Amino acid sequence: MTTVSVDAGTGPGRKAPGRPRDARADEAILEAVTALLAEGQSADAISIEAVAAKAGVGKATIYRRWANKVALLTDAVARMKGPLPVPEGKSVRDDLVMLVMQGRQKRMEQYSKVTACLLPEMVRSAEMQAVYQAATEPRREVMRQVLRRGIETGELRADLDIELTLLMISGPSIAQNMLHWNPNVPEEGYAEKLVDALLRGMAA
Repeated sequence: MTTVSVDAGTGPGRKAPGRPRDARADEAILEAVTALLAEGQSADAISIEAVAAKAGVGKATIYRRWANKVALLTDAVARMKGPLPVPEGKSVRDDLVMLVMQGRQKRMEQYSKVTACLLPEMVRSAEMQAVYQAATEPRREVMRQVLRRGIETGELRADLDIELTLLMISGPSIAQNMLHWNPNVPEEGYAEKLVDALLRGMAA
């Protein structure tokens, strides 16, 4: 299994820094990957050659930045998710509501198309599952930090299972965002109602 990094610096999937990189080329390459996925191409079918052609760069330009296609896909998915959220730290409830709301604000057309394309591949491909996990893990860690702080401040139960709580917070939003699982759940106030329902069992 290839280990990849979503950090903007160097990592197992990143090339070591050399001469200054052209940020415009980075954006063009990552946008090309997202566009190809949105057009319905599978991650497995996307080639470095196709990405280079769509981005208007040479293959060497891509390989100077990413060691392999898995690393490139990981960064493209992470970029599509946007910058990491920064909780204000005033209360666990406010921070969790903000994190849930930010996830729901990404239901734009291209994001939905790319996600729909990746889901079946994630089910059958360990490599694509690794791409998703690497792109998502930094966001999970932000939520973990909020929950850990809540335990330390006494807002949350000391015996709270953090990993299970992450699943309980994220699962309903994923089901609604991607599958529109229950059309009877209103958009307005969704994040607040979800967090408040969970806090009845999480709160100290």
